[in-house]
Amino acid sequence: MRLPRFLTPTLIASAHCDLPCGVYDPAQARIEAQSVKAIAEKYQASSDPEFRTRALIIKEQRAELVKHHLWVLWTDYFKPPHFEKYPQLHGPFNKATKLAGAGGAKGTADPAVADQLLATIEEISTIFWETKQA
Repeated sequence: MRLPRFLTPTLIASAHCDLPCGVYDPAQARIEAQSVKAIAEKYQASSDPEFRTRALIIKEQRAELVKHHLWVLWTDYFKPPHFEKYPQLHGPFNKATKLAGAGGAKGTADPAVADQLLATIEEISTIFWETKQA
């Protein structure tokens, strides 16, 4: 069934996401990674088994949010021209998502892993802000 002509769109729009807000910032991933680190430190300082269990659950949730925010930047903000200008960008994204995942912050309560994650997010952030200057 065809739509009547007056219902057929006359303008086709496209956007990078469902709601093109245009608001992106690696700070969202950094804040969640800082939470991961703080929780890991509190976990290490506590001997209360209930507290430690809760800390692990929350740490894993925060680590998942780190991955989410990084993937939003990767898939929605960064475009082919960015990757042409910054071909090294693939490395920090791969490293950061692995550091936030099961082999990293989700799989350990070591604050040093969270420090590595924060440093890698900073690499991404530096490039992100350079792209905003252009």
